[in-house]
Amino acid sequence: MQRITLSLTDNTADLFNRWSNKRGYKNRSEAFRDMIRHLEAEDRFEENGNAHCAAVVSYVFNHHERQLAARMVEHQHQHGDVVHTVTHVHLSHEECLETVILFGHVKEVMAVADGILTEPGIRHGRIHRMPIDAVNHRHHHP
Repeated sequence: MQRITLSLTDNTADLFNRWSNKRGYKNRSEAFRDMIRHLEAEDRFEENGNAHCAAVVSYVFNHHERQLAARMVEHQHQHGDVVHTVTHVHLSHEECLETVILFGHVKEVMAVADGILTEPGIRHGRIHRMPIDAVNHRHHHP
């Protein structure tokens, strides 16, 4: 392991310390390593749309929205090679939360994720993507 020294302004150091403490890091080194891993993953996504990734798409919608549930199911079936799991939870009489787990090439995954979140009636959507190295995305237990 290498040791490096950084010089930061007082304001930047305070910002970093507040950020890492807020997230519960036990030390600054681990917080810094996580930041570097995140930046490296984002660079990999930007440089290579064929890189493999996993993504979790989460969103809230009103299930009374005209034909939205049917459109979402159709969207999921059209992209069955990328869509692997869908979880549906009722938040209230009208609102539902869904999460969709996607695996595939970055370009494909992001196209499907964006297609989900841009459906009329979807609210509060987010995409969380992570790099994966394996070409075979399904995990099998012996």
